[in-house]
Amino acid sequence: MQSGSGHVGDEDMAFRDTQPPYINPVVPFTGMIQGGLQDGHKITIIGAVLPSGGNRFAVNLQTGYNDSDIAFHFNPRFEEGGYVVCNTKQRGSWGTEERKMHMPFQRGCSFELCFQVQSSEFRVMVNGNLFTQYAHRVPFHRIDAISITGVVQLSSISFQNIRAAPKQPACSKVQFSQAVCLPPRPRGRKSNPPGIWPANSAPIAQTFVHTIHSAPGQMFPNPVIPPAVYPNPVYQLPFFTSILGGLYPSKSILVSGTILPSAQRFYINLRSGSDIAFHLNPRFNENAVVRNTQINGSWGSEERSLPRGMPFFRGQSFSVRCCHLEPEGAPKGQMEERVEGIWGHVDRDMS
Repeated sequence: MQSGSGHVGDEDMAFRDTQPPYINPVVPFTGMIQGGLQDGHKITIIGAVLPSGGNRFAVNLQTGYNDSDIAFHFNPRFEEGGYVVCNTKQRGSWGTEERKMHMPFQRGCSFELCFQVQSSEFRVMVNGNLFTQYAHRVPFHRIDAISITGVVQLSSISFQNIRAAPKQPACSKVQFSQAVCLPPRPRGRKSNPPGIWPANSAPIAQTFVHTIHSAPGQMFPNPVIPPAVYPNPVYQLPFFTSILGGLYPSKSILVSGTILPSAQRFYINLRSGSDIAFHLNPRFNENAVVRNTQINGSWGSEERSLPRGMPFFRGQSFSVRCCHLEPEGAPKGQMEERVEGIWGHVDRDMS
């Protein structure tokens, strides 16, 4: 096991290198945080608020499975116009509430909720924006479990050490965007039907695909269109499914999984019929992430440069969000609507 620069404790290494994400956990949910929380750790929760069934949900960062000691209680309430309660419970007794009279979540909408641990406080990010800060009332290193209850459906709970050396992340979250120019699609062409195409092996485990809709210019959310989640915790690969409504600038696709130690490369293709609008291909034997487009069976020029080096690692979890950015001057709706399928595969022994 490799380590980053500087001294890294056993607990920190356990958190970074062996803590897999929880995929599609059933609510109410309680899971252990391996090694406990440390300064610099980040927990990311991706899910959706249910349109009915209750008025609240809560995320508790706590000690053990017993809820008598909760270091941080984060409790959105869809009441009185909507607000969020933050609190701490010690030995079964609640402290003084801190209320933020603003509701960043919407019923029926997907969300990304991040808790960042700092030496003096928790920083809470909702859909990429700082929502609140909560000063520690008890030592955060006592936290070794996360509990989620209420009116939410969860896609994933992932873990990362944002202070770790970038070459050893526990969960790589990478955004790629590529403007595509495809030839006109012949009338009558139909996309392949959704489903799972069987294969002999599945080198990626715990894979899920999550499409997120939003208003133009935002990553999240659209209350009219619920998120599409493919919740099978272990896909047979290769996997293919259609993208309902195609891909457009206000929709992003989140693919998460765990790369097995023997994998040499894998790819995710955004397809338009037989064409590939965007080919994302991490290659461990070349230490590169290749991006390309294939039209009428011919590949274009590869793109390999990355600002921070290879973000994927064998044996570690990853989360990739693919979003379409429309190039300047392009006719509205002309290109993105033709991206209608996503295809993912891993070659275990490809050299």
